[in-house]
Amino acid sequence: MSKSIVKDVFNLSWIRAVWTGNYRKVLPISIQEFSLGAVLPAVFHMFRFGRRRGAGRFADTFAPSSGPGTRGKRTVTIGQVAARLARSEDFAGFDDNVERAILGDLLLCFCLENIRREPGRTKQIQRVAPAHYMASWIDLPNSVAHLRLVPEMIVSTLAAQDGRVVAPGAHPSFPVGQGYEENVLLSAFRQGIEHQGKLSDLAGDKFIESNEDVGVDQLLLIRIAQELGAAPGPIPSPGRGIINQRPVAQRAAEDFAEDIRGFVRSYADPIPRLAFLEMLEACMALGLTTILTSTVEILAEWERTGAIPWQCKQRPIGLFVDCSNGIDRRLRTCAEQSMDSAMRSLDFLPTLLMILRLLDLAARMDRELKKSQFKTEPYATKWIDLLGGLYTSSSDQPRARQIHERIDEWAFDLSESESLCEEYPEVARVLKGGGNESNSIRDMAEALIVLMGKTITQGHLSKLLDSALLAGRPNGLAKKRTSSRKEAGTAATRRRVVRSAVFTDPALDYLVHIRVLKSGTRRHATPLSLRQFLRDIRERYGLYVDAAPPNTDISHDLLRANRTILERRLRDLGLLTGVNDAEEMKRLRPRFKPKGSE
Repeated sequence: MSKSIVKDVFNLSWIRAVWTGNYRKVLPISIQEFSLGAVLPAVFHMFRFGRRRGAGRFADTFAPSSGPGTRGKRTVTIGQVAARLARSEDFAGFDDNVERAILGDLLLCFCLENIRREPGRTKQIQRVAPAHYMASWIDLPNSVAHLRLVPEMIVSTLAAQDGRVVAPGAHPSFPVGQGYEENVLLSAFRQGIEHQGKLSDLAGDKFIESNEDVGVDQLLLIRIAQELGAAPGPIPSPGRGIINQRPVAQRAAEDFAEDIRGFVRSYADPIPRLAFLEMLEACMALGLTTILTSTVEILAEWERTGAIPWQCKQRPIGLFVDCSNGIDRRLRTCAEQSMDSAMRSLDFLPTLLMILRLLDLAARMDRELKKSQFKTEPYATKWIDLLGGLYTSSSDQPRARQIHERIDEWAFDLSESESLCEEYPEVARVLKGGGNESNSIRDMAEALIVLMGKTITQGHLSKLLDSALLAGRPNGLAKKRTSSRKEAGTAATRRRVVRSAVFTDPALDYLVHIRVLKSGTRRHATPLSLRQFLRDIRERYGLYVDAAPPNTDISHDLLRANRTILERRLRDLGLLTGVNDAEEMKRLRPRFKPKGSE
């Protein structure tokens, strides 16, 4: 209903530009929930073919239908996939129901995942596991758009190109559309595969049947892909190109690219496949979370000063990590309070993005500013600085007054809506109010956020954070629980979801293995003191263990206890050595030697 109020006032192009939760020049992903575990197969496809993935043959192959136009309504189940594979000569001995049930359980365990991670062989399949490069042939989820542009941002960040779109081309570590021999990520997952024919041939990747290096999980994925016959084609024009847009959090994006490059190059071979996958997903979770929280801090500074802070001054939001993983109630409470503080900072992000969308639209409608638009790919820093100057009425932006007047006119037109005055009288009052110029733009942004509702704004943002953190997953960086509290003076009980940052074993394993690598080549491990490790993860990722994050009060006893628990866990995992209690004698070492190290 609230959107219809805005539709009565503004035209369709205005609504398309403003009525959304995204602003991709700042954060080039959709602010919605996504499955991080389903991202890698899409990344494989984009690196291999240099374009976004279109519709494939998964539903047509495993759930055929006689009627046209029913593909989107069909679902594929584990039972259907197992039945189709059992008819293949590669699966001799899976003829009766019991044997097919065993095959289905193997598929569910290693390769495919049901919707909402439900068990059983009759539920809809939603995700394919990235155990092998051939997972990129399976078009799950049904549309690549369901991954909220996360694969596109990862490919853009790793490929490090300068053009408007990510084009096929060479790169020392992540070439695009050039096969998989030289691509660090693809070569780590293409065991037993060789290319035959042209690079553009969707069916050109062939499995060498004599290869003995693939595991059961990888072989099952290969057999599923062979049933499909070819990789999915490109997404229909004009959206098949990979937009080369990177987040405004440039430091966090470059750190993420460096980490994933070093980790895959050094550990893809030494670490067992399933453990490597868990750690790689933790790597992606940490990188995406740091990009998101850094963006929040950057935009808060932008609102104050009108400019994006220099790369060396970009920092993520500080989070206190409960090293006991919720066992110690006092540490869990501190971690939940720290996360609550971070969530309050995140609550301002929808308003800041709305301010940017309003300024962007007004600037693009201004004849003088339209002539001087800056290049916004891969980084839109200069353009956002221009919008910041308009927002703060900087002296070097002579068109600021005209931009403010234009947005004031929009606010006035909306405030005159009879429907708005009847249904949202408080919003109408704010829009009609005075205030200085900067506040009038913020008032307009906040009014639109109220009309959009918390589900589209804060609700989607919370789901995005949970997805990035892999909250509640065995290799995630956060836990969630429902907290109940009685309202004062009433019998009512208030229930809310609380989150806390934690170190699961795979996440902790990953952090140690990546931080002991030398900078630069990042191929050789060097001894690293525990003190330096804690300093590194604090400065690079905003993860606090033995110190309190900014604006947070935690007692020294709790900080000391948290560090002691971490030390014990590191020793149990075989990652910490030390013959006495001297700080400099507590050294971190990887459990697996990097590839090529002596």
